[in-house]
Amino acid sequence: MNKLKELLSNCKASVSITVNQHRDYYQSVKEHIEEQSLIDEELIDEIGKEVYEEMKKTNTIVEIQAYPNTPIGSYRLFHYDIDKAIDIMLSCVNGG
Repeated sequence: MNKLKELLSNCKASVSITVNQHRDYYQSVKEHIEEQSLIDEELIDEIGKEVYEEMKKTNTIVEIQAYPNTPIGSYRLFHYDIDKAIDIMLSCVNGG
């Protein structure tokens, strides 16, 4: 919880965390990410093969979008582990 609070305090605009939204639509991880890839063709490359494979294995999608400086520029990431995802996002918003 402390890392989430740290993330929130380091962002001047919103932070959104979505977990397993694909399950609301009875989709597999693969179906959901492929659907998202129609909008963002480089999504699977951005996620990374190892993370993507683990997402499929665990049937888990964690998506975080954070606006650290303004409501215009944001970071977005996908992962299978919420704690790791928050750590990665903290590194991004802190310039690491």
